[in-house]
Amino acid sequence: MHDERRRIEERVARLHDQRIKPASYAAGVPLEVAAWQAPGEPVSFEEAAAAVYTPFATDTPWGPPWGTTWFRMRGDVPAEWAGRRVEAVIDLGFAGDWPGNQAEALVHRADGTPLKAVNPLNQYVPVARPAAGGEAVEYLVEAASNPDILADLFAHPTPLGDPRTAGDRPLYTFRRADLAVLDEQVWHLDLDLQVLRELMRELGEHDPRRHEITHALDRAMDLLDLDDVSGSAPAVREALRPVLAKPAHASAHLLSGVGHAHIDTAWLWPIRETRRKTSRTFSNATALADEYEEFVFACSQAQQYEWVRDTCPHVWERIKKSVAKGQWAPVGGMWVEADGNLPGGEALARQLVHGKRFFMDHFGVETKGVWLPDSFGYTAAYPQLAKLAGNDWFLTQKISWNQTNAFPHHTFWWEGIDGTRIFTHFPPIDTYNARFSGEEMSRAVRNYAEKGGANRSLAPFGFGDGGGGPTREILERARRLKDLEGSAKVEIEHPDAFFAKARAEYPNAPVWVGELYLELHRATYTTQARTKQGNRRSEHLLREAELWATTAALHAPGYAYPYAKLDRLWKTVLLHQFHDILPGSSIAWVHREAEAEYARVAQELTALTAEAVAALGAGAPRVFNTSPRERAEVVRTPQGAPVYVRVPANGSAPLTPAVPPHPVTVSGHTLENGIVRVQVAQDGTLTSVHDLLAGREVLAGPGNLLRLHTDLPNFWDAWDIDKHYRNRCTELLETDSVTVVEEGPLVGAIRVVRCFGRGSRITQTISVRAGSARIDFETDIDWHETEKILKAVFPVDVRAPHSSAEIQFGHVQRPTHTNTSWEAARFEVCGHRWVHLAEPGYGVAVVNDSTYGHDVTRTVREDGGTTTTVGLSLVRAPRIPDPEADQGRHRLTYALLPGAGIEDAVAEGYALNLPLRVADSAGEPEPVVLAEGEGVTVEAVKLADDGSGDVVVRLYECRGGRASGVLRTGFPLARAEVTDLLERPLEPAETDGDAVPVRLRPFEVRTLRLAVSR
Repeated sequence: MHDERRRIEERVARLHDQRIKPASYAAGVPLEVAAWQAPGEPVSFEEAAAAVYTPFATDTPWGPPWGTTWFRMRGDVPAEWAGRRVEAVIDLGFAGDWPGNQAEALVHRADGTPLKAVNPLNQYVPVARPAAGGEAVEYLVEAASNPDILADLFAHPTPLGDPRTAGDRPLYTFRRADLAVLDEQVWHLDLDLQVLRELMRELGEHDPRRHEITHALDRAMDLLDLDDVSGSAPAVREALRPVLAKPAHASAHLLSGVGHAHIDTAWLWPIRETRRKTSRTFSNATALADEYEEFVFACSQAQQYEWVRDTCPHVWERIKKSVAKGQWAPVGGMWVEADGNLPGGEALARQLVHGKRFFMDHFGVETKGVWLPDSFGYTAAYPQLAKLAGNDWFLTQKISWNQTNAFPHHTFWWEGIDGTRIFTHFPPIDTYNARFSGEEMSRAVRNYAEKGGANRSLAPFGFGDGGGGPTREILERARRLKDLEGSAKVEIEHPDAFFAKARAEYPNAPVWVGELYLELHRATYTTQARTKQGNRRSEHLLREAELWATTAALHAPGYAYPYAKLDRLWKTVLLHQFHDILPGSSIAWVHREAEAEYARVAQELTALTAEAVAALGAGAPRVFNTSPRERAEVVRTPQGAPVYVRVPANGSAPLTPAVPPHPVTVSGHTLENGIVRVQVAQDGTLTSVHDLLAGREVLAGPGNLLRLHTDLPNFWDAWDIDKHYRNRCTELLETDSVTVVEEGPLVGAIRVVRCFGRGSRITQTISVRAGSARIDFETDIDWHETEKILKAVFPVDVRAPHSSAEIQFGHVQRPTHTNTSWEAARFEVCGHRWVHLAEPGYGVAVVNDSTYGHDVTRTVREDGGTTTTVGLSLVRAPRIPDPEADQGRHRLTYALLPGAGIEDAVAEGYALNLPLRVADSAGEPEPVVLAEGEGVTVEAVKLADDGSGDVVVRLYECRGGRASGVLRTGFPLARAEVTDLLERPLEPAETDGDAVPVRLRPFEVRTLRLAVSR
């Protein structure tokens, strides 16, 4: 019996693949093709239409890497095709199994109207249905010859990721440009057979349904006339109709299908190419909506919509019509699908604000969910921020990529650090590029973790990243799988509808508390360090510009708050937080452009801040403090002289020297300031950090020990750091020089220079300042290593059962032990400005100005004491997809903070990232706001986005406990209200004169809108 079934399956496979599939197009005539190679970067349709074209033949190579070739195609529909369905079929030389990241094109009519794209699995352009015969066809086809960076599955570095090294050899060979008749009966038969054959293979050996399908296929093939496939196709389809009509079991799993085309805003192509990918894919989706009334297309990333609006207005108008019909579903409510860990708190809030506002302004649609299928883990701050932006649900998929532990849920309530919960789902189909294959359908049912509690899941379908999105073939599969015995059922619907049904079906879904940590791609916290530093610096410069612009708007007559400039700069920063830019996993071209953009952003924001400060009036030097804590510390004058000053939070003070509590003394290689005593060894490490106030030694071994580890992961070089990196390292103990460079009384500093490896050089200035326990390590790295990672290690004499790392609007605690596989998998983790270690009564923090990745380990010494070690990941050197990743200069600062509580870590994290600014100013404005009360922390101060002149303050509780305090204003307060992130009122806020009493839950984020009394 087994041999008989195999015989039948082999027969069906041969007839299907060799006779039926090729017969889908019944007749064809070639189009006349001419070509023009655009010089350099892409050009407009108008420029291309005016160019001179030369004849071009099939089987001709075309397309240098990153080039654009325009093809002019002309032809006439033969008269004898009247009444038939006629299409143009264009094959640019597509290759490989992945439909994205290679040649793709947008087809325009001669008048410039875009029709649709052609992609590897979507090669047709509709001409007529039915044809009258004799129609003239003329297209201009903008074809992109993007290199296939994935051609060797990242096995070797490639020069193709940058046009400066990619060369100009043509990448593709033009295969076909025809007018053809689509034989609809044969085409449908092909799809009938695909669905049945794939379902048959997934059914069990002893499943009667499998045998039923097998014999139905065998009988149907008896009706196929090999000499007349087209003529016999209706009879074959009729024979298959009964087996396709059998309804699914009542208990069959239900897949809610939604069209999708995940388009990475940059990855293995530059941002400029994403602009074109979106136009191509969106043209396909709107064209498909015209043919399939049940089609719903979910699309995120407001930035991509804006590009289409600005560059392809015809497609934009079609999108608006599809949204109005309910066939196009804006989702996600974010400017881009940002990295889920690295953006700062205010930046994550602005992702939601700018994304949701775009969809509300342009479509009248308020999105209700966060759509993030592909980011590399998700911060525990998300549930609260998502809810504060008006969202009801959260979608991801990437957690299914875990290497060690299978995530236990697909539908669940996700609880964040403040206790807020949001209804969350990740599809058991385990892809956001589904095509409803038999294997995918079976996988969705097999994986689904909520069996017995719920019975539905989401299935985003369509080809992403330039693959063209959903296709008519996928929709035809969905129609056949709507209610088919032996299979899960498919229902096309809006994601909001799915989440509403899933929540009603499973109101008591399980709860997952804390971060959604991805046990993979851990190196994305470190790779492309300059990109990450550009983001961190931009976030803090934006905070600075908004605070002082608000101050000037309130206190400087005639000053105009720069709404438009700040909006544009925020959007630039948000764009570069996309989950393949900020993580460092893109090609060289992307990161080169990102660094240039960050430099431009920094220049503009510095100028905006200077303009705001200058508007307060010229006068004597003043010191400006953008951080939310009062500061007493050493600042450098423009001439470089150190001055000890006191400055209020969010305010300014004259550059008047204050008396420090104790001078800095330098003796040999020992720095002391009455708070800490630091001893630097000849090898450049710290042999001792003595906390003079607590009377205890901080270190349990050499501090600031630089370790160079071999770092070659098994796969995904830019993305991954595998645990075996720990097995081999070199401790950098050789020094070129150890020199005292400042000797007090306000600053003591020792400079350590060391050379190593392949010509790399590290210069570190270790400094202690008057009045501060913080020990700074200003680090200049000239990096020329490959497949290495550099870590700075601090073993501290603290028995810390867990570490605390800053995230957005708070921190997370992670065990320092490895009792379970879940803890062991967190061998590299993410933190923002600080990581804190503590035992009862004493803590130590490591603070940074631009790094994110770190590890925390714990060992027991021979004397029974416990050493907890923090290893900051400073810089890596992967070679794929960017062969030169991280090469060159890196300037960063990190610091050790002895005797630190959580609030000390918070304060110094802000201080290190928001250095005091010295500028001439005659004005002595009161700080716009001052927060009083332990834990009450101001994150942002700005004017309301609606131009009303109201002041918006975002604050949060930073310790993880209850907070009670007061927010005092430096302006007459008319009224106050609590708002959501979009500055929409939630409830009135209590006021007391020019103050607002504040009571916050642990890690609660609150936005206050303060009206100025005029």
